[in-house]
Amino acid sequence: MDIYNHNQTEAPVALSLYELNSLVAEAISIGVPGQYWVEAEISEAREVRGHCYLELVEKDDRSNTPVARASAKCWQNRWSIIRPMFERVTGQRLHAGMKVMLRVYANFHEAYGFSWIVSDINPEYTLGDLARRRKEIVERLKADGVFDLQRELLLPMFAQRIAVVSSEGAAGFGDFCRQLHDNAGGYQFDVRLFPAVMQGEAVERSVVEALNAIYEVQEQYDCVVIIRGGGATSDLSGFDTLALAENVANFPLPIITGIGHDRDETVLDLVAFAHVKTPTAAAQLLVDHLSQTAALADRLCQRVVLAARHRMEMEQGRLRSLASRIPVLFSLVGEKETGRLDRLTARINSSLALTISAQRQHLDRLAASVRDQTLRRITAEQHRLEMLERRVEAENPERLLKRGYSITTYKGRTVRDASQLPPDAEVETRVENGSFRSRVVK
Repeated sequence: MDIYNHNQTEAPVALSLYELNSLVAEAISIGVPGQYWVEAEISEAREVRGHCYLELVEKDDRSNTPVARASAKCWQNRWSIIRPMFERVTGQRLHAGMKVMLRVYANFHEAYGFSWIVSDINPEYTLGDLARRRKEIVERLKADGVFDLQRELLLPMFAQRIAVVSSEGAAGFGDFCRQLHDNAGGYQFDVRLFPAVMQGEAVERSVVEALNAIYEVQEQYDCVVIIRGGGATSDLSGFDTLALAENVANFPLPIITGIGHDRDETVLDLVAFAHVKTPTAAAQLLVDHLSQTAALADRLCQRVVLAARHRMEMEQGRLRSLASRIPVLFSLVGEKETGRLDRLTARINSSLALTISAQRQHLDRLAASVRDQTLRRITAEQHRLEMLERRVEAENPERLLKRGYSITTYKGRTVRDASQLPPDAEVETRVENGSFRSRVVK
């Protein structure tokens, strides 16, 4: 249809915007019929009054530059069905950076313009992509040699000083503290909370900041517990990131995770010293560990007590042997001395009985004292050794190199002040994988 009149004496014929948009809507409905499955990455996802609004993008594999963009909508009547099914299968909410396969049809509204309308989502496609990304992160950690670092650490025998990373006021943190303090053994724990965001896109940054704060005062704690309770199980994407996994893997204290999910393990779980399903289970792990330590200390003390009792029985046998010899001596004395010797014998027997009783009480007190002193000495020495081992391990240059630091030496000595190097000096720099030489230019 020609909408412009070439006759200069007449005004041009124009369509209203509504009429023009109606033509576009009709052309799209005819030219792009039916529904299509499309693969894309979500750059933005939000819910408004029960509807889901998505911004989709496709990026170049080599440069990561967007090569296509589009808007998509899923109306409430479909979204209320699609969302729970998708989250149940994937264990994740739709979020930026996630790859999805959507079934869409084209729609052009005269007032709101063009968009793709979502009628279905294939959760298996997203599940496969999440598994692929998780596998890539794990392979990267293994290649860097940090995947198993946490499991090389030892949880101190008397692990009672606990740093907790969790959200303030979270039900999971309250459950953790109650389980820890209301233990049947009456064990005492010192707990400090380092607050962090535990769901959403801020998880990675917030948890890393909390770990950095603990690192500054690491000598005050025996282990770290990362717990999350009360949040949606579909909000775990923040625990599947490379940056967070690297921080946990390289941390000098044992880290226990209990982030409350029953699905596949997150990358954070895989690199941690130990992982359990819930905050309560994390607390019980610490209680059981201390209970095992107490049982070991009791066994050692029992060995000391048994040794003391054995010695006491030997001494009592020796005294009885001496007492048995006294009547033989009495038989060698005349009858006129019998009465006096009987009285003497009674006094000796009474004295021996008192001596044996006193010695037995003394040995009992000695055994109890040895037991208490042994337990205290074992506790103090074990804790001192664990602190020394942890300090030595934290200062290990190999760990620093694995975390991206380097060591520069000049003539075999570590360089601490660049201003002291002479011009044209040749220095050697050591990194995680190898070393290289360079020359100072001033």
